[in-house]
Amino acid sequence: MDTPSPQQREPRLVDAFVDMADTLVADFDTAELLHRLTEYCVELLGVAEAGMLLADQRGSLQVLASSDERTELLELFQLQVNEGPCVDCFRTGRSVAVEDLAATRGRWPTFTPEALRVGYISVHTVPLRLRDQIIGALNLFGTAPGTLSEADKHVARALAETATIGILSERAIRHGEVLTEQLQTALNSRVIIEQAKGVLAHAGGVPIDATFAVLRDYGRARQTRLTDIARQVVTGVLDPATVLDAVAQPRA
Repeated sequence: MDTPSPQQREPRLVDAFVDMADTLVADFDTAELLHRLTEYCVELLGVAEAGMLLADQRGSLQVLASSDERTELLELFQLQVNEGPCVDCFRTGRSVAVEDLAATRGRWPTFTPEALRVGYISVHTVPLRLRDQIIGALNLFGTAPGTLSEADKHVARALAETATIGILSERAIRHGEVLTEQLQTALNSRVIIEQAKGVLAHAGGVPIDATFAVLRDYGRARQTRLTDIARQVVTGVLDPATVLDAVAQPRA
């Protein structure tokens, strides 16, 4: 996995954590926060794509964020067959690293062929941990054989810990609020966003990969939470054409 040089990465790494810290100070949108974290992982760690899975109230993993649609579909497949690096990471609470999936097909006989089919050759997975509780996992995929350096592993763990704090928030922990309610809120936000992406793609012929950016940019321009914009689109309060015209994304 190719990573940026230290000179290239250091200012962007600072930007990433300042961005995350600034988001956590006020009322933040969990779904947007975690999507940005997957994008930071791709940029800062030299991986091809990243995905984040979170446990729901029943303790079952759900896809919460991904850097692209291909990754999201693979993560959903992983959960469907109940097999893969994220599943193992969540169960054990330990990081999982595979340098070459093609050389270890027997480890995940159903997941691995599908990962190879869509172009992923290596994977590194980090748990989302709060003290002794595991609430999910962060998947990092590569399109060539390789593994993360020790420095990259440290950055990946730091990003995963930031994600965990973002989901649960220190205030919720300090006041003893039920963690499962916090997790379910994040998952519900993801569902609304996925529905809104579908509405925009259908209404305007926008490539599904571009719809998240359309929602995010529209909300940022109006200082409105991403989830609130998505809900307005899904419920019909906000005309999809208004969003599309304002952001002016390329049509398919």
